[in-house]
Amino acid sequence: MELVRSTTDQSISPVPENIPRDITEADEKIFQTIISQELTPEDISRLQAPPRIYPRQEAVLAIHWHPEFIPLNLVIQRIHAMFPNRKEELIIPTQHNVLMRHGEYSGVEVDCYSGGFNQKVQLLIHFRNEHLENADVFKAMLAHTFNYRSSQLFDFIHTITQPVEERMAPAASETGSGKEIVEFVRIYVQKIQTLLERHESEIPRDAIKNKLLRDFFDELRPTYGDRVINRAQTFLKTVKQLVKADFPTKYFYRTEEIIEEARSLGGGIVIPHPEQFWPILLADYDVDGIEVWNPQSRRYTDFLISVLNEKNRKRRTGDAPLLMFMGDDTHMGEKRKAPALQDPKKARREIGLQPAWDDLTIRKQLIFANTDRKKVIREYKDRLGG
Repeated sequence: MELVRSTTDQSISPVPENIPRDITEADEKIFQTIISQELTPEDISRLQAPPRIYPRQEAVLAIHWHPEFIPLNLVIQRIHAMFPNRKEELIIPTQHNVLMRHGEYSGVEVDCYSGGFNQKVQLLIHFRNEHLENADVFKAMLAHTFNYRSSQLFDFIHTITQPVEERMAPAASETGSGKEIVEFVRIYVQKIQTLLERHESEIPRDAIKNKLLRDFFDELRPTYGDRVINRAQTFLKTVKQLVKADFPTKYFYRTEEIIEEARSLGGGIVIPHPEQFWPILLADYDVDGIEVWNPQSRRYTDFLISVLNEKNRKRRTGDAPLLMFMGDDTHMGEKRKAPALQDPKKARREIGLQPAWDDLTIRKQLIFANTDRKKVIREYKDRLGG
């Protein structure tokens, strides 16, 4: 492998000069690996067996998690193994823009658009299954949102292959990526685009997402090494953020439209990720509760609890209080990967595992709020109609 000198940092870059532009057998194999949803015996064993067991946790609240392509029976086996002494539970999957059911309930995490502060937001929506018998309009809204959201992958790809310089140049500058890394990324993203076109009819619909690029480049580590791939992934992530920032939101349904349709079906609604969409706390939407903790927002938990306490104090007599939720935001597809290829932060997440409920400082605030996991489970079940 011939080394070339980076024009950015003047250090030796281990990116080879003569990368094959045509699709190789190795490229095909990588592509088939990352779109495959077949599970090996090793995958199944890894999915069934959680790394830790929590025998003292008696209540399992899990209303924000993503099965992805992992069969629900394996997911539930893992949950049961983690919490062998559970006495109360509310476990509802929330796939992105796709309704899924478990037991008596169905759920979804929906992308929508809030015009008041010009931002895409997300809502967790949950139903008792029998309330979805006449949900054709809601399901059509989800299908439109799913297809539109998936189109972001192609914008991401075209930004790199065409290229769109107003995104590529800032990404290269911000990450210190020299022309060798940028060209390395461009060559392989072009290959991915060709492979997507070649295998369009056989690709699972839920594989059409931005992380397809990340997963492909991770599979190149044995060939090019961690240093090159880490630099490529940093550049890719920055380009993706610029693409997402420019992604038109006008084709999403308005937040009010999603809420109105969900409420007409007896759905419950929870705001996740308020640390990302903080203006939503000011919007006074018709929701049942707000997520005060998840693995991405631990630093704001105290603040969010105080916000909900204040909102509940000001609510009119007879109005139902806003509930405090905690969401683990687990992505089960991450756990199917070999440990060396997992994103460590996402891999540590587990369905129903929300340590903040038991944190001594946070528990003090939860006592003032007169809430805990069991109370939230019972109240939300009651609101959902069961």
